[in-house]
Order: sequence, then C-alpha cells, then structure tokens
Amino acid sequence: MPPPAGVGGGIAASTVRVAPTLLKRGRPRIADRIFGTSVSITGGVVLVVIAAMIVFLVLEGLPAMQHYGFFSFITASRWTPSTAVPNVSQPNPYGILQFIYGTMLTSIIGMIIAVPLAVGAALVITEVAPQRIKGPLSGLVDLLAAVPSVVYGFWGIFALIPAIKPVVDFLTTTLGTVPVIGVAFQGPFFGVSYFSAGLVLAIMVLPIIAAVCREVFRSTPRNEKEAALALGATRWEMIRIAVLPRARSGIVGASLLGLGRALGETIAVTMVIGNAVLHINGSIFSQGATMSSVIANEFTEATEPFHLSALFVVGFWLLIVALVVNIVARLVVRRGVAL
Repeated sequence: MPPPAGVGGGIAASTVRVAPTLLKRGRPRIADRIFGTSVSITGGVVLVVIAAMIVFLVLEGLPAMQHYGFFSFITASRWTPSTAVPNVSQPNPYGILQFIYGTMLTSIIGMIIAVPLAVGAALVITEVAPQRIKGPLSGLVDLLAAVPSVVYGFWGIFALIPAIKPVVDFLTTTLGTVPVIGVAFQGPFFGVSYFSAGLVLAIMVLPIIAAVCREVFRSTPRNEKEAALALGATRWEMIRIAVLPRARSGIVGASLLGLGRALGETIAVTMVIGNAVLHINGSIFSQGATMSSVIANEFTEATEPFHLSALFVVGFWLLIVALVVNIVARLVVRRGVAL
C-alpha cells in the first residue's frame, strides 16, 4: 500500500536536508585540526625539555665522566673532593653510591609511613566521614601540599626531632641489640638522621598520595557498594570487597608518584638528614646524605678539580632515577585500567 500523499515526499526531503549536515559534521573541522596540532606540539615540547635537560647534565658532567669513567660514580662510595688531582690516574673520589643509598632509604621510610596514612585518610574522606565534614577534611589534607619545604625542615629540627628522640632512644637500646636486624637500629641518635628525613618526607608526600587515592575510591561504581551493603556486609567489608580490589592499581600508581616526589625533595631533607658524605651508614638512625642534598650543600663551594662536574653527574643520575620511577608509575596505572 503506497504511503499517504505527502508522507513519503516529506521523509525524502527531510533525509536530503539532514544528510549534508551530517556529512559536514563528520568532516574534520579546522578547529579540531588546530586543537590536535596544539596538543601534539605541547607534548613534544615537554619531551624536548626533558631531553635538553639530560643533554645539558651529560655535557656539564662529561669532564668528570671522561676522567674517571661513566660507571665509576655509581660503583664507589667514597666522596672526598679534596683528594681529587687533575691529570692523574686515581680511584674516583666522587663515588655517589652512598647518596643513592640515602635517597632510596629515606624515600622508602617515607613511603612505609605515608602510604597507609594516605590510604586511610582517603577512605575516611570518601567512605566513612559524614558529608558535612568531608570537605573540610579534604581541604586540610590538601593544605599539607601548600606548606613550603623549608618550613617542614624547620619544623623537623625544632619540633619533630625532640618529640621522637625518647622513642628512638628506646628503639636503639632494644632493637639495636638484636643480632642481624639490630644493625639497622643502632645508635647513638643525634637527631638529624635518615629516619628524621623519612618522617618529614612522609608528611610531604601524604597529600599527593591521598589526593590520587581519593579520586580512585570515588570512581568505584555505586551499585557495587550498595549491593555489598544490601547483602549484609558491614562498612569495612564493603570497602574490602567492593572498593579496595578495584583501587589496587590506583593505590600502587599513587604510591609510585609519591615516591617520585620523595626522591627529588631537597631543602627539607638537607636540613634534617645530617649530610654525612664519607661513607654508607647502616643504621636508619645515623646521619647520611641524598643526591639532592649533596648538590644543594656543595654546588656553591665546588672548587676542587672536577668537583662541579661531578655534581652534574649526581644530578644526571637523580633525574634518571626520578624518570624511571614516574614511567613505572604510568605503566602500573595503565595496566590497572586495562585490567
């Protein structure tokens, strides 16, 4: 049966009118091309800047690397610039192994303390706290990121160290006497130490980890949480069943991002670590140095042969370590999203 008069013609005319509009919208418009090109250029500029930084550090550190060898810096733990002699073959007096050790140790101490606190704070803000105090709590946690690092350093020296000294003295007299593991807790404790630097780092990276975890927890589907509660789960069981499994990769990624921040912290760590550069100290309560702290301490007084060039080598390895940590964080987050 033919369509009523005017109906078929109306449909055909409408199709003819709409089709050019759809085709026009489907074509790449100039604004889209400009936006895509701008984003690509911006990403390329970031890569160029990073590459330029690496090239600059390598060129500035090249004299020391040519004289002592590229890998001799990370295989030696002897930092004695006063013994450096130009044009003489000698063991590398600019070994940085103790600085790599100090950087990793203080960062690990900070992460061990910060990750549980940050995850707990994020869970309280997203799942436990009443709605009226979620905003203020979130703001207080984020406010920690706005405190200047030099303020953390002063606070660590004059408030944190006196507060923890009785506890640390107790640990050195108890755990410090235990065979094998006691080496890591031996005293005496003079205040500035790896442990003090780790505590300060924990407070500094906590808001970064908490902010990322907070967004990860909020992305959990609401129906899954409500389903767990409807089946009789307690609030903690709901968090354990519905929230934490989905957020596992996000927590790992947030922790690695916080670790990247901790590796490069300079001023606060320099003020509370003690800056002992001669050798590796096994106890977490002893003084030491990090890659960033030795640069901050010595670059204005680098007058010995190859001294300044060696500090550029330290900066090069610090940049490499930070880049590797951040790349691993991105891969972990991406893998978690894919799963």
